[in-house]
Amino acid sequence: MLNFSFHNPTKIHFGDGQIKMIANEIPTNANVLVIYGGGSIKHNGVYEQVVNALTEHTWCEFSGIEPNPSYDTLMKAQAIIAEKNIDYLLAVGGGSVVDGAKFIAAAALYEGDDSWDILAKQMPVKKALPIGAVLTLPATGSESNGGSVVTRDGNKLPFGSPLVRPQFAVLDPKVTLSLSDRQISNGVVDAFIHIMEQYLTYSVNGKVQDRFAEGLLLTLIEEGPKALLAENKEDLEIRANIMWSATMALNGLIGAGVPQDWSTHMIGHELTGAFGIDHARTLSIILPAVMKVKRNEKHDKLVQFAERVWHLTDQDEAVKVSKAIALTEDFFQRMKVPTRLSEVGLSKDNIEGIVQKLELHGMTQLGENRDITLAVSQQILELAL
Repeated sequence: MLNFSFHNPTKIHFGDGQIKMIANEIPTNANVLVIYGGGSIKHNGVYEQVVNALTEHTWCEFSGIEPNPSYDTLMKAQAIIAEKNIDYLLAVGGGSVVDGAKFIAAAALYEGDDSWDILAKQMPVKKALPIGAVLTLPATGSESNGGSVVTRDGNKLPFGSPLVRPQFAVLDPKVTLSLSDRQISNGVVDAFIHIMEQYLTYSVNGKVQDRFAEGLLLTLIEEGPKALLAENKEDLEIRANIMWSATMALNGLIGAGVPQDWSTHMIGHELTGAFGIDHARTLSIILPAVMKVKRNEKHDKLVQFAERVWHLTDQDEAVKVSKAIALTEDFFQRMKVPTRLSEVGLSKDNIEGIVQKLELHGMTQLGENRDITLAVSQQILELAL
């Protein structure tokens, strides 16, 4: 196992009715900016619960954060922060809203000339406003980590800092009952691939991390398809297990002390930035191709994945690996997400532009071994056709 330091200070309030806990978490003398997306929280009861919880607080709101939050939209919040002397942010929504709040928090106190440099030049975040989160869509794990991704002019770029990790997060599975099938599918697949990026690398004998990861994968494989069935639309137990799995997938625990990949995400970001494809759907397209192209380098972990997650017992390890990849693709198809670029209207003609964007953004040595060059990324994309 690799050396590591692990610290996750985000306090989690999990369960039905827990939105009221934000009243105790945010100081009563804070000036709060409530940040949300397109307004669905006003139709599913979440907004009303937040308003009730903030009865003793001074607060205002900022809405309109898009899926894959836009830099231009996020910067509009800065005027409100200055005018209202905002000193606490409350993100109410899915991962995009939380990601957006993180950038708003960092940009508000950024002392450089251009806050885009936080993303484009990876300038360090030295100060940020405190953040709380009310999660409405389990997927990204952004509610309890320090990572964020922001889009500008077709460029989808990440940044990270422990200073933008939410101080607390409310996870009420009941609020997820109003999600569409597409949102459910995207959330389950996003969480699944977050786990795979930290698990499917090479072994360092991190038995605890591996077993945690495998348990989360099994849970998502069991519960994800159930959540799409009409007879389970009100099943809170299914939603609770999915919600907690998505948080545990990317709160730092399973990634502590083990090598990590993230090539699927970096390539996927370019698909979202250039073509507006849902983040999770870019991942479901790219991961199987990464598994195929890098099956030799990932061989031992692929065999372990085949045996422990898919319970395959074939004697021939190559057969196990092939079957495991096929079963992973089948799981994505059962979750109703694409596994080929052709399914989202892309062809070989699009690949050169994607590779050029990877080069522009410095994504020239990806993967746990830093051996996914631009040529290998092109091979992955071609195999994903």
